[in-house]
Amino acid sequence: MTDHSAATDGDPAPGFLTGFSLLLPITLSTMAIVLLAPILPQLLADFSTVPAHEYWVPMILTIPALCVAFFSPLAGMLGDRFGRRRLLLLAFLLYALVGIAPIFLKSLPAILLSRVGVGLAEAAIMVLSTTMIGDYYRGAARDKWLAAQTAFASLSALLFFNLGGQLGAFGWRTPFWAYASALVMFALVLRFTWEPRGDAAARATVVGDGNGWAGFPWRRMAMILAITVYGSVFFYTVQIQASSGLHALGLSDPARIGFLTSVASIGVPLGTFLYSRIGRWPIGRLLLLEFALLAAGFCVMGLAHAPAGFLIGCFLNQLGAGLLLPTLLVWAMSLLSFEIRGRGAGLWQSAFAFGQFLSPVIVTLLSKQAGSLAGAFVLLSLGALAGAGAALVAPFRRGEQPVGGAIVHG
Repeated sequence: MTDHSAATDGDPAPGFLTGFSLLLPITLSTMAIVLLAPILPQLLADFSTVPAHEYWVPMILTIPALCVAFFSPLAGMLGDRFGRRRLLLLAFLLYALVGIAPIFLKSLPAILLSRVGVGLAEAAIMVLSTTMIGDYYRGAARDKWLAAQTAFASLSALLFFNLGGQLGAFGWRTPFWAYASALVMFALVLRFTWEPRGDAAARATVVGDGNGWAGFPWRRMAMILAITVYGSVFFYTVQIQASSGLHALGLSDPARIGFLTSVASIGVPLGTFLYSRIGRWPIGRLLLLEFALLAAGFCVMGLAHAPAGFLIGCFLNQLGAGLLLPTLLVWAMSLLSFEIRGRGAGLWQSAFAFGQFLSPVIVTLLSKQAGSLAGAFVLLSLGALAGAGAALVAPFRRGEQPVGGAIVHG
């Protein structure tokens, strides 16, 4: 089956397996953290003799995300300069190699160094797979595949959390074998994709050696990147803080907390599905709905006196988050022509990862200011409400798809 909404000229028409091959790699970013969360206590116990181990061991989980924030723009620049597909294939091999390395490494510094390698490979994989979706598709087809990334990442988080727990029963090293799955993705991309070339006019108008920034829509991208950091803080708040919120309301069983949190997180893929129905609405209307749902969810969470009410708030919040992320990603990609698409995708991914890094820091500061985690949720509700207000009055506009190698701005 082929999709004739291709954005390239002279290339094969991308089929379902092409899109799926580029959708599947998004799960590797989830795997980097969620797969290992259940074995964190084992890691802490095993390296308890290492000085400051309580600080260094959790970095096994968080270093990859920090690398994504710093190195995604570089990954995009390299993709624009040397070609997306060949670097993506190399990144899969690197991810598999350094991903399984902790199985054999004995020292904590060596394991941390391998996790830096995972972060570098992850940055390239996430940026280049997203860029190639933008290369192969346009219009509604592009919107569909980009939006599906959000849903796929959320659903894979549920799988990896349980898989990590099951594999962790055989020792903390066992879950690292799952990183070898990148080799399967390598095979799929090798078989079902090709090096994107852009349309004929784009190839004729590439500036210099493909490494310049001429024609980059800095002003409009800066606005989207700022909103992405802002929205990413809200997105990750529930994923990071929901278990603490439920514990504060009287739940103590980790298994039950994990299950209830995963149920509430179903709001993300449902929000993405809803986006597939309304994604062509004006940007301002979409942002208004999304920030309103985030605000309502945080408000209900902050005012809840029982787990049931708290989970309703989490669901509303995640529904808004599931709508917001594809809105921002599709909006950004609509501004980018072929020759600058990798750099734009890299900057967007960096902004999203930076928001992930900021989220727990901001929630901690707000909790101290408000006196409790519930109070922090109420303050976050006001912050999201401010975002809805901005969406109501700001003249947000969608960029048109690349035509003849140039961007026609709406």
